[in-house]
Formats: sequence, structure tokens, C-alpha cells
Amino acid sequence: MPAQLTATRRRLVAPVLVLVVAALTGCAGGTGSTGFTVRAAQFPWTAAKLTNAILAEIVARHPELGVAKLKIIQVGPATAWAGAQRGDVDLLTEVAMPNQEKLAAKAAQRVELIHQTYGNAAQGWFVPTYAVLPGQPLAGLRSITQLNDYAAALDGKMVDSDPSFITTQQNAKRLKGYGLHLQQVTSSEAAQLAELRRAYERRQPILVYLYHPHWVFQEFQMTQLEEPNPPAPDCFTTGNGACAMPPYAAWTAASTELAARAPRFQALLRRFELPIADIEPMLKNVDVDKQKVEVVAQRWVAAHPDLVDGWLRA
Repeated sequence: MPAQLTATRRRLVAPVLVLVVAALTGCAGGTGSTGFTVRAAQFPWTAAKLTNAILAEIVARHPELGVAKLKIIQVGPATAWAGAQRGDVDLLTEVAMPNQEKLAAKAAQRVELIHQTYGNAAQGWFVPTYAVLPGQPLAGLRSITQLNDYAAALDGKMVDSDPSFITTQQNAKRLKGYGLHLQQVTSSEAAQLAELRRAYERRQPILVYLYHPHWVFQEFQMTQLEEPNPPAPDCFTTGNGACAMPPYAAWTAASTELAARAPRFQALLRRFELPIADIEPMLKNVDVDKQKVEVVAQRWVAAHPDLVDGWLRA
């Protein structure tokens, strides 16, 4: 064969081989490098949005986790768990426990509670601290058992949150169980917080249901009322409701299929925790300062590389 023809064939074959190798390399790393889309439920409160935004930022920075992106599905708890039970939802963050215990139990065959994001977060009934100072309308108020004596000062109402929240149902039972002559006022959390802000700015008394973590505690000084009875497992089911609300904990839950499809992401979820002391300032950034939740999440992830690296470590 002439040397010129041989050289020509080499020039033609070499690029073909490069293309074949590149194609095979792309196929071999396709799932691992680009991953798949995780369908993540997002509950209607800011801590849930923030948690998902932080996970989405980590996924974007670390393709080795095997997840292309988080597809956010805006739903309430009952709808989210029903979707997870059907296989329409892969990930649930900010799962409120024990509030969502029954929903989780129904979906247990298909969805696993992975890890607690944070715990021991107080929830209950709060009044502005200024209102209980000497000479103020609620002076001397310390306990829920005293509320009937202050009903007139509170305009006869307890300002609650969204009617769809399980805590709203619990608070209705608490009012009855304690024999309190207060009307439970519900609408939305936004409306509740707007009413609290108006009262606070006017230095007026108000009774509200609140929970940690929340931006409110960065903005306002609030005092939680004491409870005569500790939390009890059956208090809000077969009991009379006259008990404290249990400390709030947030969990991450995932479909049983997620471990097989993205084992490294699943491993990260088993270590994923957020300190309440970090969450509440970020909630203020989003809800009060009106910063984009994605920007707040990006800033937090960038500022905590050691913590994130600990979650990534196998």
C-alpha cells in the first residue's frame, strides 16, 4: 500500500476513534454525571422553601451526587404524602413531627423517614413580651390557665394560622380542653403575622400560635405561655386536648426507590442537619428583607463548606 494512502487512512480513522471513545465515555457517565430529576414536595412555609433551596444548591454544586435537579412541587402535607404514597413524590423535607406522624405511617411502605433536620423546636401560644410587663394589659399573665382572666384584653380571640395545618386542629382542641373563652381566628399564616405586626407596632396585646424556627423571633420579643400539663401521646386524639404541644422536629423523608437511583444523595440526606440558630436569620432574610430564597441558600452553602463536606463524605 502506498505510504500516501496509508497516511490518509490514518487521518480519517483517528477522528472516528476519538468520537467513538467520547461517545462511550459519555454513555458510561451519563447517569452518574447528570443524574435524574428528584420530585421534591414543598410545604407552604418558608423553612420548607429554604431547606429545598439549600439541597438544590448542593445538588447543583455536586453532580457526583447523581441528581440533575430538584423539581419543586408546591403542596400541603396531606397532598404531599398522598403523592409520595402513589410514587409521584420522591422527597419530602421539613416533615413536621409529630404533627405528620399519621401521614407518614400510611405511606411507610413506600416512603422512609431518613433523618432529623433539627429538633426540640418549641411551639405553642405566645404574647408580645412588652404586654406582660407591669402596667401593661397582660401584666401577670404567665400560664395558659390564666387566659380567661385576660380574655377582654385579648379582644376574646387567639390568632391562629392556616386552617389546613394540623396544629390548627390541635389548638381548637386545646381551647376546648382548657375551657377557654377565646375564639380561634384562622385564615393564613401571612394574615396572622400581619395582625401580629400591627399589634406589635401599636404595642397592643395579642395571643398567637407560633413555632420555632421562625423569623418572628428575630424581629419581635415574644413570651411563650407556660403549660400546666406536659405533652401526651394521645392528648389530641382520644384525650381532651388539655396539654402542651410537643416540641417540633423537622425530618427529611424519601421514597424507597431514591436509595437505588441516587445512593450518594440518599447518603447525604442521612447526615443533613440545619441548626435552628442559622435557620431563623435566613427566614428573616427571605420573609422580612425580601431576599430571594435561592440567593439566601447559595450564600449559606458558600459560607459553610466544612459542614457541607461532612454531609458529602461517604
